[in-house]
Amino acid sequence: MNKETNKLDNIFSSPIWISQISNHKNLNSKMHKFIKDMQKADPAGLTKSNLKGWHSNDFDLDAEEPRLFVNSISSSLNQVFIDMGWDTENQEVKITSMWSIINKKNSTNARHIHSNNYISAAYYVKAPDKCGDIVFHDPRSAAVFRHPKISTPNKLNSNVFTIEPKDGCLVLFPSYLHHSVDSNRSDDERIVISFNIDLRIK
Repeated sequence: MNKETNKLDNIFSSPIWISQISNHKNLNSKMHKFIKDMQKADPAGLTKSNLKGWHSNDFDLDAEEPRLFVNSISSSLNQVFIDMGWDTENQEVKITSMWSIINKKNSTNARHIHSNNYISAAYYVKAPDKCGDIVFHDPRSAAVFRHPKISTPNKLNSNVFTIEPKDGCLVLFPSYLHHSVDSNRSDDERIVISFNIDLRIK
């Protein structure tokens, strides 16, 4: 008599990579000054997904501080390409844009995606307690519109996934993944660096 076997495969899952960057205190100190100098030079900033928060213009990627930042997180970026099995020999890895958002008390970010890119990121320069989790939303519309009652919540039946930000934490995710930011309930600023990555044929 053959024994029945069962196998669970997670097909078409959406990966999220979470890293804690080493020596982030020194890195964050330099990036904090760089970002605050940008805010001082352009206090109005931009309005995109940010609600009440300040959104910078794109960083000059040739400037010293952004170059230091990219070098500090390069091993985490390379792991993404390895895990995804992408051909980086015949494709150029391109950071298409990088910017910062400063959320003061009660600031938030509306749900959005980063179109025309493959990987997007959030890196936390300053993340006090209760400053606003990043929330990822199930990209499968059918699963969101209709779903059964849940007795035991888990990753298979969840419609949202939240990450509490910490200083020096890097979150990488597919650019198609809808995400938002909860309201900053602290009395301090929440400072994040975001960027997008594309792969282009050489």
